Amino acid sequence: MASIQDIEIEASQHPLMYGNPPAWASGWGQDRHGVWVEFALGEVTQRLRWIPPGRFLMGSPEDEPGRYGDESPQHWITLRQGYWLFDTQVTQALWQAVMGIQGTNPSRFKSPDRPVERVKWDDCRDFFQKINDKIEGLDLELPSEAQWEYACRAGSETAIYTGPLVIKGERNAPALDAIAWYGGNSGRDFELEEGEDASGWPDKQYEFDKAGTHPVKGLAPNDWGLYDMLGNVWEWTADVWHDDYEGAPEDGSAREGDSGARRVIRGGSWLDGARFCRSACRNNYHPGHRDYLLGFRPARVQS
Repeated sequence: MASIQDIEIEASQHPLMYGNPPAWASGWGQDRHGVWVEFALGEVTQRLRWIPPGRFLMGSPEDEPGRYGDESPQHWITLRQGYWLFDTQVTQALWQAVMGIQGTNPSRFKSPDRPVERVKWDDCRDFFQKINDKIEGLDLELPSEAQWEYACRAGSETAIYTGPLVIKGERNAPALDAIAWYGGNSGRDFELEEGEDASGWPDKQYEFDKAGTHPVKGLAPNDWGLYDMLGNVWEWTADVWHDDYEGAPEDGSAREGDSGARRVIRGGSWLDGARFCRSACRNNYHPGHRDYLLGFRPARVQS
């Protein structure tokens, strides 16, 4: 296992070792996935998972099915500081609780427990400013690309966090079925009247005519208790896009650049083929881009 090795973790790194949750937490505990805390905003409760410090190999090997060249070169990242990460993508319910009347729901597939989508990178910054003002000490931000991949892998080294990925067709990879809403299964049990016409999609794992996002926590989490790290909606990260990992920071910090530069997105979506729903897959959009494939998952770096 590549994570959490060769790292000396100080006792103070563990957020609840003294039995004291953060001041902003409304609940906390520990289960088989690790430590969690949650906060409440109105009627909405959101859980975060503790992501421990560790070391991992970022990127994909050349023989990984479906890989792209921008996932190279593989390189070691050492994260010496743990952080909190939402266990789900931001839901429409939380978005509206934070943004209020002015923040009308931008999503195409409307329901409170589905991820908010059609959010620009700049919209994420507005969300953080508002929620951090509402809950003192919460201090949310976008994760770096390295923090995102480390959390997604949860100690795994394979194409997806449950093991290898066999791609039988463009939208047919049975190993994804239990963990990711992707283009092969996103029409399964899709109940909204508003749906994307999927009748012509080739090589689907299941037969269906319309598709879209699904409620969060509908499929199995990874070993660290994170849901929908692959599929449902792509997730913005803090990093400026580069075509490869040459010169990437070894400490897992975000790669910075011009405010108008394209930003890295991760995780794949309900519309995408199987190759996009891999732990190492990366893509990019302009920060002003708004799309029903795009959402986000906040982080809080432990100070």
